[in-house]
Amino acid sequence: MIKEELLILTSVILGAFGAHKLNDLLNNEQINSFKELGYVFIENVFDSVEVSRMNKELPRLYSMDKEQIQREKDGKAVRTVFAAHELSKVFSDLSRHPRIVEPAKQLLGGDVYIHQFKVNGKEAFDGDLWQWHQDYGTWKNDDGMPEGLALNVGLFLDDVSQFNGPLNFIPRSHRDGYIEAKHDVTTTSYPLWTINNETITKLVEKGGIVAPQGKAGSMILFDSTLVHGSPSNMSPWSRTIVYISLNRTSNYIRKFNRPEYKAHRDFTPITCVDDSCLR
Repeated sequence: MIKEELLILTSVILGAFGAHKLNDLLNNEQINSFKELGYVFIENVFDSVEVSRMNKELPRLYSMDKEQIQREKDGKAVRTVFAAHELSKVFSDLSRHPRIVEPAKQLLGGDVYIHQFKVNGKEAFDGDLWQWHQDYGTWKNDDGMPEGLALNVGLFLDDVSQFNGPLNFIPRSHRDGYIEAKHDVTTTSYPLWTINNETITKLVEKGGIVAPQGKAGSMILFDSTLVHGSPSNMSPWSRTIVYISLNRTSNYIRKFNRPEYKAHRDFTPITCVDDSCLR
């Protein structure tokens, strides 16, 4: 599909899901988007009251002096808060929320557990880039995850625009499965299994690049093998996204090289909390 057609298709999909309130389960159009493009973007999944409760937790978490609070190269701006659901009841409730868990179970075809939970800060002016990568690259190489039977749920806690470092996806790149990657430990403060420029160029020639944008409370579900990244944030607006990585319980990790706050060892299927828990 040429780039112009891809942009039209993406606009139709985003328009179809705009202002759509998720009722736990995805419709056929949304499921097809995930299968075809590798992601589905849905606006207005959580309302302003719920988003406000989550945002109020951030200053306390950001001020903590803990190993799981990882900062940018300047040593000040927060890059990632790992295992935030273990540090905050609000985020604990979010990790078991039916609007998060039920669509993941539907797409992955069975029970899921939390492989990783993190808040990525991408702070105004100081939020650094995330290089092109597949999350499954890290989970396979570092954690011994057998297959890419996992996905990410990304929840916007800020409005996301073209200016504040939005997620960039290469649509359909998940169809290539696992792509060989190099362990980059120097570009940013966070070591990452990254994909080389030649491969990225070929993938973009086939699939283009999209950057879903929307209001706080919007949500993206994307395949663990979908190639993605994000530019640095030069704007005066922060771009905070909560990422909940959910894995099929049968696909549990086999290696325990990383700290547990980065790769959880509890493979118990998630039991959902009440839908109103964040209100």
